[in-house]
Parts: sequence; C-alpha cells; structure tokens
Amino acid sequence: MSTAAAPVRSLRAGTVLADLIPASRARDIALVVGGAALTGLAAQLSVPVPGSPVPVSGQTFAALLVGTALGARRGFLALALYAVAGMAGVPWFAQATSGYGMPSFGYILGMLLASTVVGALARRGADRSVLRTAGAMALGSAIIYAVGVPYLALATGMTLGQAVAAGLTPFLIGDALKAALAMGALPAAWKLVGRRG
Repeated sequence: MSTAAAPVRSLRAGTVLADLIPASRARDIALVVGGAALTGLAAQLSVPVPGSPVPVSGQTFAALLVGTALGARRGFLALALYAVAGMAGVPWFAQATSGYGMPSFGYILGMLLASTVVGALARRGADRSVLRTAGAMALGSAIIYAVGVPYLALATGMTLGQAVAAGLTPFLIGDALKAALAMGALPAAWKLVGRRG
C-alpha cells in the first residue's frame, strides 16, 4: 500500500497539472498552442464596461489558469504566442480585436508576466489548496493590473486615478468570482489525480 501512495507524492512534488501528461516535445507544443487558443477563446466572452475602454472578459481568468496548469515556462510561451499572434492580426483579443495600439494592450502584457509568476507558484504547490490558490490568483490579478492600469493611463492620457477608476475598480467583483472558480477547480483537479494515482 505504501508503494502505491509513493508515486502520487513524488508526482506532486514540483509538478503542475500539465506534467501529468507523458513528456514529449509534441506535448509541450500542443500545450502552448492550446493555452494560447484557450485564452483567445475566453477573450471572446466579453462585455463592454460603460465609461471604460477595457471590457470584462474571460481572458484574464484563462491566462491565470493556463499559467497555473502549464507552469511558468509553458505558461509564458502560451501567453507570448497569444500576444504575438494577436499583434500580427489574429482577431482573438477581447471583442475580436487585434494589434497593439489599443489602450487595453497593457493588460495582455500583464497577463504574460502573471501567467509566468502563477506558473512558478504552482510548481511550489500554490494550486493544491483553496487558500494557496486564492493567494496565487490574487497575486496574478495584481500583476495584470500593475501593468495594465499604468499602460491604460499612458495610452489614453488619463490620470492614474482615472485609469484606476476605469481599468481596475469595475473589475474587482468579477475577478473575485474568477478566483473563486479557480479556488474550486484547481485543488479539485489535484484531488482527482490523487485518487486515480
């Protein structure tokens, strides 16, 4: 019985969910492309916010989920692919937009950094419990805003206070709901893996 439990413990140490798929270059490419595509699809779940050039969308949730599930390196590559393809004209940013001239592009840059950070935290077990997942999601969201809000201010000529009012405050409740989803989904996935192991 102890030999059956040992592989699950060793599998969990320093791994992310994507590591449970047998390792290969094809796996890593598929995960990166899939992570970018998931973010692009989630971005289409978008609702305009009155008075703000930034819509509420599913892309921030997807970016944090991709980073956590894939780990720092693959999460970074997935979001880099998402950003580069979108800048090159693939219309998969929020509201089927593309390019880099929009005021909300700073949030995409923030997602790139956030997915890397939450991926590194996931390697240290940040996605294994509800409280740790909450902390990782909160930090990831803070990173997105730390890049996105100042970029919004610079791109639009808003003051920092106006950018906070237009690009942060309207999104806090939605981010709390997204974090709650992640807090349930990620630890549950690890519990399921533990039962199967």
